[in-house]
Amino acid sequence: MSVKVREDIRNIAIIAHVDHGKTTLVDGMLKQSGAFRENQEVEERVMDSGDIERERGITILSKNTAITYNGVKINIVDTPGHADFGGEVERVLKMVNGVILLVDAFEGTMPQTKFVLKKALDLSLPVIVCINKIDRSEARPEEVVDETLELMMDLDASDDQLECPFLYASAREGTCVRDLGDDPVDLKPLFDTILEYIPAPKGDPDSGTQVLISTIDYNEYVGRIGIGKVDNGSIAVGQEIVRVNFHNPEVKEKTRITKLYEFDGLKKVDVQRAEIGSIVAISGIGDLQIGDTICSADSIRAIPFQKISEPTIAMNFIVNDSPFAGLEGKYCTSRQIRERLLRELNTDVSLRVSDTESTDTFRVAGRGELHLSVLIEKMRREGYEFAVSKAEVIFKNDEQGRKLEPIEIAYVDVPQDYSGTVISMLAERKGELQGMSTLADGTTRLEFGIPSRGLIGFHGPFLTATKGTGVLNTTFDGYAPYKGDISYRKNGSLIAFEAGEAVTYGLFAAQERGALFITPGTKVYAGMVVGESAKPEEIEINVCKTKHLTNTRSSSADEALTLTPPRIMSLEQAMDFIDTDELLEVTPNSLRIRKKILDSRLRKRANMSR
Repeated sequence: MSVKVREDIRNIAIIAHVDHGKTTLVDGMLKQSGAFRENQEVEERVMDSGDIERERGITILSKNTAITYNGVKINIVDTPGHADFGGEVERVLKMVNGVILLVDAFEGTMPQTKFVLKKALDLSLPVIVCINKIDRSEARPEEVVDETLELMMDLDASDDQLECPFLYASAREGTCVRDLGDDPVDLKPLFDTILEYIPAPKGDPDSGTQVLISTIDYNEYVGRIGIGKVDNGSIAVGQEIVRVNFHNPEVKEKTRITKLYEFDGLKKVDVQRAEIGSIVAISGIGDLQIGDTICSADSIRAIPFQKISEPTIAMNFIVNDSPFAGLEGKYCTSRQIRERLLRELNTDVSLRVSDTESTDTFRVAGRGELHLSVLIEKMRREGYEFAVSKAEVIFKNDEQGRKLEPIEIAYVDVPQDYSGTVISMLAERKGELQGMSTLADGTTRLEFGIPSRGLIGFHGPFLTATKGTGVLNTTFDGYAPYKGDISYRKNGSLIAFEAGEAVTYGLFAAQERGALFITPGTKVYAGMVVGESAKPEEIEINVCKTKHLTNTRSSSADEALTLTPPRIMSLEQAMDFIDTDELLEVTPNSLRIRKKILDSRLRKRANMSR
């Protein structure tokens, strides 16, 4: 075997906790490498191509790009920082030879920093640590360097990994320095460090082709596009290849390469041939899956691949059967919803979709509430109309037949005044306090082990209790024995008694019973949830009730009725709020909470038979 080193290529991934500046840094690298024309207008966070990614300021899917610096092509993978999209991070690290770990100069190492760094260290990847946002007034870069080194030691980093270079950057300004006293000019120190410290890819150019597919893209015109690194040999358009899979020996499909691309800036560029170390995109292979190895027909060797983490939370996607069904959505049938969910599997490997006993209901499992809410939001924007049930965790049984449930480590940062409240709230949800510390700014950090189901519906009450100042981060910790029952909601629902249009008079009478979710003029139907009761029990109310007209008028009769502003909920808040006997009706224009059983008599009968 003759090993060749490709000195003209470097493959790196940028990893970090959510919102520590990964995508902004990639923006700066693209601009300073000449990937854009001088007069070209470029929007911020250009790598976050989806509308939802831009609005929420998060990266959902890993993105590939490439720049050229001093004659060396640097392939860059921008990865998600949120725990729900950790499946993306696990996979793309197989494509690269090193990582840039970005750490916020104020926040320091966060839960997700630990998660992504552990993945990189386990694969023995060299790490460049970049302390970002040093231009923040409250930045504390020296302390953050110490925190990062402590974290690396906790994660059993090797001596070589601990000798990693530390850089100091402001991704927003597009500057980076090797020492804090240096004058920031541009990102040249970062580019130079990548070339010096990240090893060039190597492989055997004379052996058979080996390309491990680490990411799947999807295009309406060409179908699935597999993205991976050429580990050995070379790959060319027209070449006969075999698709195999290390974990699934039954996969053995002969086919031909019809299209081959490499990355240049934000574009995919057609190439006829690619050598070892190149990150390529391959189209024309119909059933391509993540973890597949593309091999030469005469040298079939599958590359071992880390299995994707299993989903922990599931919910039902149901054909909408409310009285307003089909009024706002373009795609409402079970066939259309099923096709759309199966299409999502083309790009989202952490998602699972299965049929149920009912042809109108599909079970969708994912890595967390955010993971599923992003899918729901994408579908409603595309014109789909459907209903979803309360999210539930996926239980397992061990060998002794004991019921196991997923457990999360929750890191809660709150002002000291609220720590007692948050501890009691999480204790009610079966959370166990595992650690408590004070951060540099005086904030208290609480560390809890808590069942995943204890965090369902927790975010809203948590923000209310901490007056919007609390920060919650979670990482999956594994399965543990069932911790006991948890009650999700203390208050009942206010339910519309009849169909019609809500009027001020009816709402004025109803608001004494609790907090309303609707305004005058909102169309309602019997069984629709229009508010939260102030008491534990459900209350049926008539929000369409008008005042009886009489011949006599009192002096105060014409005084305007004052309504308390309603609580208008976002998609996540509505998903959090619904109880196990309720559904969230999702349409392109509306979010409505409703009872699963709309008829009040049938509902009472069902409650009695429980």
